[in-house]
Parts: sequence; structure tokens; C-alpha cells
Amino acid sequence: MLFIHFTFLAAAVSALPSSTNLAARQTCTSPRLRKSWSKATVEERLAYLEAAVCITKKPSRLNKHKDATLHDDFAYTHALLNYDIHSFAGFLPWHRYFVMVYEQALEECGYKGTAMYWDWVADSDNATLSAVWDPVTGFGGNGQGTGNHGNHAPPVQDGPFKDFRPLYSETNVDQHRLCRNWNRGFGDNKELFGHRYTPQAVSEVLADTTYDGFRDLLEGGPHASVHFGVAVGSGVGKIGDLVPSSSPNDPLFFLHHGMVDRLWWIWQQADESRTNAYDGFHRPPQSNPGGPQGPPVTLDDILPMGDLAPEGIVRDYMDTRSAHLCYEYPKWEYD
Repeated sequence: MLFIHFTFLAAAVSALPSSTNLAARQTCTSPRLRKSWSKATVEERLAYLEAAVCITKKPSRLNKHKDATLHDDFAYTHALLNYDIHSFAGFLPWHRYFVMVYEQALEECGYKGTAMYWDWVADSDNATLSAVWDPVTGFGGNGQGTGNHGNHAPPVQDGPFKDFRPLYSETNVDQHRLCRNWNRGFGDNKELFGHRYTPQAVSEVLADTTYDGFRDLLEGGPHASVHFGVAVGSGVGKIGDLVPSSSPNDPLFFLHHGMVDRLWWIWQQADESRTNAYDGFHRPPQSNPGGPQGPPVTLDDILPMGDLAPEGIVRDYMDTRSAHLCYEYPKWEYD
């Protein structure tokens, strides 16, 4: 099994755009349905992409660098908090909140729809043929040729992000062209490691009845496999943007984590008692990563978001029908 170990006090809620102010969502009576990219209309896809491109051009909130954009802020925040948001129970609620913050940024750019997801379970047999790679109504395809420096994979040559130049590699300034390096498979392995997120493989993950057991299988299995499949080609040393801790460099990150969030939602829906199921231990302090495990997690734990958005509390991001979120997904549909 593949594993990824991606290596403030809150601003006032009013710092978020008033149109998406979390405090204004008092109830959730009509949750919005998040769609699979492949089942969205062409118009819906193009509207999403237009807003996603807008985020790559909007001014930075963090102001860490003169060339930074709002999109760069997402990559920097994810990398900055890397150790605190992976390989422990908080992985799922933190990324649920992070995708919602991105959805709000899309709204700032005029988008009227919801966050979407890449249904890589449905695409697992032929993941390189997925609609997400379409050069017009998708995110463009694999990196090609040369033209990127250092350890970066070849740049993406088509689609709406072919001219996008992410600023960061992890938290280091290292501007480069958006890059991908698909793993084409070998032997019985499917392209993009699709054999690790087939319906059968994901069903085995969903069968775990404990929260942290499920989280561990999902994070280290299908989730990690998609990251590596898109960004780490077999026999090639250079890596694409979807693998380092600055993996939100690739706008596809948010569709990938939309699917991770959907699988958590499906797992929660299987038993009412799972809505607030949350267990496990914090990671040891980053200053002593090999030390003893941290204390048990609780629903009152903080979800840090740096200066990108107000910090959250785990309990507010457990139920997607809460006032903070108010959305749902299609149920399991692969039998």
C-alpha cells in the first residue's frame, strides 16, 4: 500500500466575503448536491473552470511574496500545515474545511455552483481517459516534453491552466509551470494506479467500522494512490505538482479531495452513529516527529487555516448538513 506523508489565531469571520459568511448560515434545510465532474453539464464545467482560473489571478491574501496569487495561498497554507493535517484523525475534517474555503473563493470569482469531485472510482479502469483531462471542458492532460527546471515534471501543454505558473514548491519560492507526470502502469497495474481505487478496493476501505481505521485506509490507500498516479511516473525521477505538500498547486487537487470527502460522507451515511464518530491520536510534535504519539483527538480540536481563513472546530465539520456546510453527495453507485 502506498502512503503519503506530506511533510493563528483566527481572523474575524467577517474577513470572509459577506456572501459566503459562515455565521450567516443558521440552518441547513436544502443541502446542495455536489456533482461528479463527468456528470456535470458542459456549462457547469466551464463556469467552474472560469472561476478556478480567476483564483490563479486574484491577489494573495497572505502577501508572502509579490508574485503570489490567491491560488498560491492555498498551496502555501497546505504545505505550511503539512505535518499537522496528515496521517492522523484530523486529515478528513481539515480537508473538508479546506475544500469549502476553496469553494468560497470560487464564489468570489462569480461561480454559482458547488464544489465538484473527480469520481476516480468510476474511472479506475481507464483513469487517463477521464473527463477531468479534457483540454476544453477539463483541467488539461499530462505534462509533456521538457521545459521545467529542477525536480519538476514536464509542464502541462493544454487546457485552461497551461500558462499557470505555481509559485511554491512546499513553502519555498520556486516558480514553475504546472506539471504532471502520469504513471502509465506496468504488469497488472492500471494506469494512474487505478487498481488501488477500483470499486472493490474502495469497498474494502469502507468496510472498516472505526473512524480512524477507515481514515487510515482511505488516506494511505486510494487517496495517496491518486496523488502518486497523477504525479509520479514510473521510471522518471521528476514529480508533478500533485505530490509535494504544496499539492494544491494543481487545481485538480480540489476535485480529488472532493472525492475523498464524498467517500467519508458515504462511510458516515452507512450508520447514523458515524456522523460524529472521531477517534485516534494527534501526531507527536513536529519538533520531535519520532517521539510518542500525541493526546487523543476530540471534537473540540482546532482546524488551523493559517491566515487563509478563520480557524475551525472539528465538530462543525463532521456533518455536511450542518449550517457550516449544507451539502451532500450522491450515494454509492458502483454495484
